[in-house]
Amino acid sequence: MLVRPFAVPRNFRLLEELERGEKGIGDGTVSYGMDDADDIYMRSWTGTIIGPHNSVHEGRIYQLKLFCDKDYPDKPPSVRFHSRVNMSCVNHDTGAVEPKKFSMLANWQREYTMEHVLTQLKKEMAAPHNRKLVQPPEGTFF
Repeated sequence: MLVRPFAVPRNFRLLEELERGEKGIGDGTVSYGMDDADDIYMRSWTGTIIGPHNSVHEGRIYQLKLFCDKDYPDKPPSVRFHSRVNMSCVNHDTGAVEPKKFSMLANWQREYTMEHVLTQLKKEMAAPHNRKLVQPPEGTFF
């Protein structure tokens, strides 16, 4: 008999993520929280990434929007930069992180969280193919 592991219900999972995001994460260069505390479905989130050292992103603050539809965490959130950024996995017209170009979204696993996504995007900023790309003026938005 095949026994499936118990899956934490969506809202419990999102409440855990909210609590963790509000406490502050790791070194403080990545954070996230809900856009609207009254949204009982907990769909719309804002993330922040402080650009990594030794890259063109150093010292910049990037704002992102994450949207967790009804299938999250079984399916990845949609992720879009609000701050303009030049990265190989980001659509230059919309700011959307393109799953086909960002392996964490393309190979999504239920255990992944919004924190994982933001941390991985920060690592992607520091990757050799992104860390020296010319960036749009700071403070510009999609």
